[in-house]
Amino acid sequence: MSNENELILTGRHIELTDALKEFVEEKADKLFRHEERIIRIRFELDIDKNHHKDRPFIAKGIIEINGPQMVVTEATHDMHKSIDEVVNKLDRKIRRRCRMERVKRKHPHEVELDAQLPKVSPA
Repeated sequence: MSNENELILTGRHIELTDALKEFVEEKADKLFRHEERIIRIRFELDIDKNHHKDRPFIAKGIIEINGPQMVVTEATHDMHKSIDEVVNKLDRKIRRRCRMERVKRKHPHEVELDAQLPKVSPA
């Protein structure tokens, strides 16, 4: 990852091993490559054996970008699978946001203002 891309990895009730850290960094790098306007990505990894007996491994991904944050949570029986699912969902959200921005650029709409402005002819 380049220096301007910030990744914050937090573990709750789980020890963050080097292998797990490398796995998350590799996955986050994919997101940073798809969208250069990402300010920061946060991953929160948790184990909840009390409430989710069949899906105790919880991964939460938060992308801080200009505009509203993108937040995704996934719980599965395997931490690596939870991380994969979170990255896939975030990737879809990024692609959808880019697609929507392109649509808005191609189809601008007029804005009606309730003001008395002089009419100006295009030059």
